[in-house]
Amino acid sequence: MTQWIDMHPERINPRHISQVADVIREGGVAILPTDSGYSLICGLDEKKAAERIRLARDLSHEHPFTLLCSDLSHLAHYAKVDNVQFRLLKTLFPGAFTCVLPASREVPRRVQNDKRKTIGLRVPDYAVILAVINAGDEALMSVSLFDEDHPRVSVYDLPDNIVNQVDIIIDVGELANHPSTVLDLTEMPPQIIRQGAGDASALIK
Repeated sequence: MTQWIDMHPERINPRHISQVADVIREGGVAILPTDSGYSLICGLDEKKAAERIRLARDLSHEHPFTLLCSDLSHLAHYAKVDNVQFRLLKTLFPGAFTCVLPASREVPRRVQNDKRKTIGLRVPDYAVILAVINAGDEALMSVSLFDEDHPRVSVYDLPDNIVNQVDIIIDVGELANHPSTVLDLTEMPPQIIRQGAGDASALIK
């Protein structure tokens, strides 16, 4: 049965955070709040959990996951970042951006873009998800729980087919659903793949 945890986003219970981190570490699937809305979350090496997420959202195997990292040092463990890219990332994170970068050897090939060997990474600006990342041992894989047609969302709106694929949910109440801005940093100047909540106008000349 799915576990539900009610949490105030500014009053984080460390015991609950540890509980969620343990579920993910053991191969479970979580629904967690982020700065872009609720997301489906699993561990980086958990292939079965990733398949459950794809089933819950009816996603193809080509649909990319995003890696959620705690800070830039953590991000650099999973991506090949040069000095120019790193300086740029410092201006973006934490924040509402997803940056596409060359994947490091720490990223399983099945998670990478097959042709380009890249991965999308984020450092979210939301205390709850950062606490869960910090409580674990590695970056977390995520996909948005709701599509862009839902401007505000509540986990109580979820259909049974999604809830039944999830082991644990942190509910912080209704959240704005603002997809991140996706930037391709494999070339300069960066290319906007998707315009979302993050303002990238200063980067594109």
